[in-house]
Amino acid sequence: MRPLPLFACLLVTAVGGGLVARGLAPDPMPAALASPTASAPAARTPAAAGPVTAQTPRSVAALPTLPSLAPMLEGVTPAVVNIYTRQVVEVQSPLAADPFFRRFFGMPDGPQRRESQSLGSGVIVDAQRGYVLTNHHVVDNATEVSVQLHDGRTVEAEFIGSDPGTDVALIRIPAENLRALPLANSQGLRVGDFVVAVGNPFGLGQTVTSGIVSAVGRSGLTGLGFQDFIQTDASINPGNSGGALVNLRGELVGINTASFNPRGSAAGNIGLGFAIPANLAHEIMRQLLVYGEVKRGSLGIELVDLTPRFAQELGLDESVRGAIVTRVYRNAPGEAAGLRPGDVVTAINGQRVDGAQALRNAEGLLPVNEAAALDVRRGAQALKLSATLREQPKQLPGADIDPRLSGATLGEVAERFRRGGLLGVAVVDVAANSRAAANGLMPGDRIYGVNGRRVDDLPALRSALAQPPARLILRVQRGAQQGDLELRG
Repeated sequence: MRPLPLFACLLVTAVGGGLVARGLAPDPMPAALASPTASAPAARTPAAAGPVTAQTPRSVAALPTLPSLAPMLEGVTPAVVNIYTRQVVEVQSPLAADPFFRRFFGMPDGPQRRESQSLGSGVIVDAQRGYVLTNHHVVDNATEVSVQLHDGRTVEAEFIGSDPGTDVALIRIPAENLRALPLANSQGLRVGDFVVAVGNPFGLGQTVTSGIVSAVGRSGLTGLGFQDFIQTDASINPGNSGGALVNLRGELVGINTASFNPRGSAAGNIGLGFAIPANLAHEIMRQLLVYGEVKRGSLGIELVDLTPRFAQELGLDESVRGAIVTRVYRNAPGEAAGLRPGDVVTAINGQRVDGAQALRNAEGLLPVNEAAALDVRRGAQALKLSATLREQPKQLPGADIDPRLSGATLGEVAERFRRGGLLGVAVVDVAANSRAAANGLMPGDRIYGVNGRRVDDLPALRSALAQPPARLILRVQRGAQQGDLELRG
């Protein structure tokens, strides 16, 4: 399990001594919810005058009904469910591989089973088919997933698929008489729009909090993958993960996923919560149903931030923001578009690029096989380029990443292993008498670190070696053994 980031942690809590959860209308406010006109200050009554009976302000008493979100929520809350997961893993001490230690310490011959439980929330988005959207981290590695409906029914859920990069997961529940939330066009959200968060914080049961949209298109939070978050001050606490963020029409605008607290999730909510936009969640759902996975686009380039010092070296004004292209892979969309090392990408599809992470976010969230418009600075020239993103490759020749890997074919770790927590890059094949073979790589190896830097997938390995280091040390697992392997030129 990954350690939680310091200032953008996933929501985590413990319930019942072992139950753990991880988590976080564009229309004007209806007239019925508008603040009543304030009445004039009441005259002070001397303390000696005796008991005072509270008086209802005339402006409020004159209203036919008091302002309330209850009518809207009556249609929302049945569509938000509580999710409980159970995970059973087999663990074995490294000493158990040695028969001497097994006999000396009385260790069992086989691995031991360990069970953990977690909780979160979900949103029914298709009542007829029973589809429920939630967070990837809510159901990740779960052996069993149970869903408790608003009416008290509990049903076992079927895992359909998930996307760790956006933290979206799709499950299905075989139940009748369900109520689903309609999806809003989240692109229409504006800062200041009223929103309501619904979920299962701390395992207490369904809870509703309200607030406004504090920001849109939020990114730059460490450890949260591809980022295009809705930021809200509606209180989001542990267990809210996967719950609904709705507008005042009762439409789904986002899936709650994370909270921000510099002191960690145990400190609770401080008014900075983040939700995945409904449009993005719906696209992830569509791809999971059509392809069984998410096909993520790639330009085939490596990037670094444009700093003021780099801007000066490139002859650009220090106020320019963007991402510098440091490497363009052969036969990649970036090469076809005409990108060169040293180019500065300042915008993509009209969206400003403030740095390398912003461009990677946009790149990973754009559909494949669709053209993307790039604003590029090349010295004093301002260029307009068009690139058609292609799906990120599942396998790559090692030579395309680093010459010391020549002869090796590298690929993504199989999904069934990733779901078991084994991340990294798989060595699919190694050609005989190749440089990779001479350096000791073997088929079946799993690379999960480079020079002390963790590597979770193939893009991460490419990024780590975008600037080939003089000394290359890989952290490798081979069967039950783990260790460092230095690759020489």
